[in-house]
Amino acid sequence: MNARLTPAQASRSLAVKAGLDYPVIDTDVHVNDYNPALEEYVQQYGGGELVDALRKVLGSRFNTRSNGKDWYQQTQEERRYYRTLRSPWWARVTRNTLDLATYTLPELLAERLSEQGADYSVLFPNDVLAPLGAGKHRQALHRAINHFHADLYGKYSDRLTPVAGIPLHTPEEGIEELEFAVKTLGLKVINIAGGVRRPVPAVADKYPPAHHPDVARYAHYTDFYGIDSDYDYDPFWAKVVELGVPVTTHYGSQGWTGRHSVSNYMFNHIGHFADGSEAFAKALFFGGVTKRFPGLRVALLEGGADWGANVFTHLIDRWEKRNRVAVQNYNPANADLDLLENLFQRYGQDFIKGRKLDKNTLLLDSLGVSAFPHSREPNAEELDDFALAGIESPEDIKKQWADSFYFGAESDDRTVAVAFNEKLNPLGVKTKAIWSSDIGHWDVPDLTEPLAESWDLVEQGVISEDDFKALVFGNPYRFYTEANPNFFAGTTIEKKLSLDKKAA
Repeated sequence: MNARLTPAQASRSLAVKAGLDYPVIDTDVHVNDYNPALEEYVQQYGGGELVDALRKVLGSRFNTRSNGKDWYQQTQEERRYYRTLRSPWWARVTRNTLDLATYTLPELLAERLSEQGADYSVLFPNDVLAPLGAGKHRQALHRAINHFHADLYGKYSDRLTPVAGIPLHTPEEGIEELEFAVKTLGLKVINIAGGVRRPVPAVADKYPPAHHPDVARYAHYTDFYGIDSDYDYDPFWAKVVELGVPVTTHYGSQGWTGRHSVSNYMFNHIGHFADGSEAFAKALFFGGVTKRFPGLRVALLEGGADWGANVFTHLIDRWEKRNRVAVQNYNPANADLDLLENLFQRYGQDFIKGRKLDKNTLLLDSLGVSAFPHSREPNAEELDDFALAGIESPEDIKKQWADSFYFGAESDDRTVAVAFNEKLNPLGVKTKAIWSSDIGHWDVPDLTEPLAESWDLVEQGVISEDDFKALVFGNPYRFYTEANPNFFAGTTIEKKLSLDKKAA
């Protein structure tokens, strides 16, 4: 379908929507920025220098360059020599030209929501976090792009809302841009990167990044804000909760050691959002962020929902085995050396072969040197990995993981069934999967299909009708309104729920 033939085209999703008695909320729609309009706006906002910064970051986002060449310019030998990451290609919809225009023209997108089957959509412009690579222009460019999107989509705020991209190299810049986005621009959802790359101090001291950029490129670690950070991000999270802002991220791990193929994009891509988001979410959990800020709501998008249930299960399993009391099961000081010696005498004669047993070294001899790698015994406060999170029971894990985090599930993702499997998940929990169509990206060649694809899972018995309702309405509605009870004020969602209430 490459031309606009009628005011509204029929679609499978439209047929599904007609059978629902509740609205549909799409938590993840990707839109394009029409570049001449964006550059003109940025020019007026910050002059030619800011436009140059914009062009630089947009032109380098997926072009990993070594020796002055990107992946496509390099020979296979050069790619291996420089370990040049295979980046994506053809990542946007083009053959379906109607959809291409839809993701670029706000009026057309607003008009076509009915064909998609959605009542309300949260928009993630594809370049909203591009300014993170803009160096000294990072904050100014973020502000300009957020302002552009607020102006561009403000007319359609009853159906569409764009996210604000927030830089978090420091908590202070995050707070400044958060307050401007919410208080001045009226934006109400933020998108952040799940981590910030920082230099390893021991390497940076020896090889200052300014003089050794190639060393700095590889010798870094990722600060996930919640644990092991040199910065205190609590003021930022406090401001997020104060302003009632839902936090979202599409945090990927392409380029990490295990996802750094120099030849295959799919190798790097599959599962990378889940891995990146898992690291970010675990940092907030183990750092006690979700304990200190129980009102914080975070959506982890494009990684599926099954990994959230998987981590929840393992958090409980590990806590039960390694909480501060249970971990004493593995304390060498608790071994009964008399019993151990007796058992060796009774059952070990075949391989003792006359050796004299030394009770003072028997434990070390039995476990092996690898069981005693430490230079000293741990202090009491070092034994409990769950201490900062304040975990005293499995219910605490539920509150600080399953209640705080929402997991974006794309329409054709059958693994969403794991999130809804209350028999499988501990405490009978259904982790909160939210419908994220991901339209605008290469994995959705037709925007009219995602809702129908999710309904296919009902017809195939993968999820129930109640699960489907939770996926496309209940959980998304809770995510936004738990952060901000007035999130849907003045929108089609409020109007539809009001009409349904009157009808009832």
